Amino acid sequence: MTLKIASLAALGVLALAGTAQAQEQAWQAPRAGDWLVTGRVTDVAPTTDDAIVTAAGAATGLAVDVDDDIMPTLGFTYFLTDHWAVEAILGTTRHEIRAQGGATDVAVHETWVLPPVVTVQYRPLTGGSFSPYVGAGVNAMLFYGGDDKNGFTVDLDDGLGYAAQVGADIGLHGPWSLNVDVKKVWFNTDAQINGGTLKSDVDLDPWVVSIGIGRTF
Repeated sequence: MTLKIASLAALGVLALAGTAQAQEQAWQAPRAGDWLVTGRVTDVAPTTDDAIVTAAGAATGLAVDVDDDIMPTLGFTYFLTDHWAVEAILGTTRHEIRAQGGATDVAVHETWVLPPVVTVQYRPLTGGSFSPYVGAGVNAMLFYGGDDKNGFTVDLDDGLGYAAQVGADIGLHGPWSLNVDVKKVWFNTDAQINGGTLKSDVDLDPWVVSIGIGRTF
């Protein structure tokens, strides 16, 4: 995880802890049968640095780089019990893919990604206005709206991956709460460049860091 992401997560947790003390008992953690809908600002930060090789597997000296994107997302959490919940997040991000190495740094593709994530959460606290949680689940990566760059063609395979999650909700007033959420997603895709003349086995493995406002229904 990059220093930027780690710092954002740490600051978010500290802010939430301070809010919990200031707003004690202003909000109650959701209970069995409740819905928590959260609007977030989300940074999706891939950790890709995989080699680009020829069709025969020979090294090219190049590697794949995929940039971050910050976009709004929505989270829908349903409480199965007071302690267990299921969350689904919806959103889409756009990422530029570059080939880098030596003196080369060239954009080869830009794509939209629809990365829905579904997790099962455990929430140990049911009282007060501070509700931390951990979760684990699955994600899908669906690539669409691709735009090839600089004479290259790139094909990316859709697929499924895994996700882990940690976060907290802090009561603000009435049904409203502040949320900070960090997910780690593990996802691998095969990239075919120029019809397979070049290829890469790409581990996107993004950190997904969010902060937002939720409402309990």
